[in-house]
Amino acid sequence: MSGKIRSAALLLWLALPAGADIPAEIVILGEVHDNPHAHLEQAAALETLRPAAVVFEMLTAAQGAKADADRSQIAQAWAASGWQDFDIYAPIFDALGEARIIGAAAPREAVRSVYLEGPAALFGPEAARFGLDQPLPDDQQAARIEVQFAAHCRAMPRDMMGGMVAVQRYRDATFARAALKALETYGPPVAVITGNGHARTDWGIPALIAQAAPEVTTHAIGFVETQTEMPFDEPRLIPPAEREDPCNALTKN
Repeated sequence: MSGKIRSAALLLWLALPAGADIPAEIVILGEVHDNPHAHLEQAAALETLRPAAVVFEMLTAAQGAKADADRSQIAQAWAASGWQDFDIYAPIFDALGEARIIGAAAPREAVRSVYLEGPAALFGPEAARFGLDQPLPDDQQAARIEVQFAAHCRAMPRDMMGGMVAVQRYRDATFARAALKALETYGPPVAVITGNGHARTDWGIPALIAQAAPEVTTHAIGFVETQTEMPFDEPRLIPPAEREDPCNALTKN
């Protein structure tokens, strides 16, 4: 059934009028998590894209299924996820239309296991498809350790960052797999709501989709507060959120 659904949706998608903007099959919408402007921009993108399904980094599969089955339960499912205030994410859900809600967050116990044991065993038999059975090239591993060290305010021991990189790889692959499954089940386009670190094209979700399913087209938009070296197909500047420096609490003597 899923293959037939995707084929029919793909035929309709390809039948758009000449000159119409053709979206990629999977569109990754990166965000700064606590920035309301990012979520307004994501909502606007969803209204334009009209996806068949939306994959959320923030919701587990069970939470996503609950929200999808009964839209009145979205706020409750969100509260159970432990993420930021639902109010700043509400515009995204208001813009879903008929799109299915897919949760792709890894349970906390899975994250702990990956940190200690690596991503391949827990990911399962598809680990090789997403490159999780192989170590990263030395230069990429070193670069990613530096990214994680900076993201944790340089307040944690550097030798802990290898486990953080493993967790990030596992999450990237989990989100990519969920997006591909949604594409196969519901047809294009599929949108992914995720942090900018997962949306980057060099080693995030787009790169893993390209490895696992090179025939699938992707487009990654990063809603960023400043000019960034982080690569996206389309970076878009948004006003910065008002916030205290999150590192202050971790770096006080």
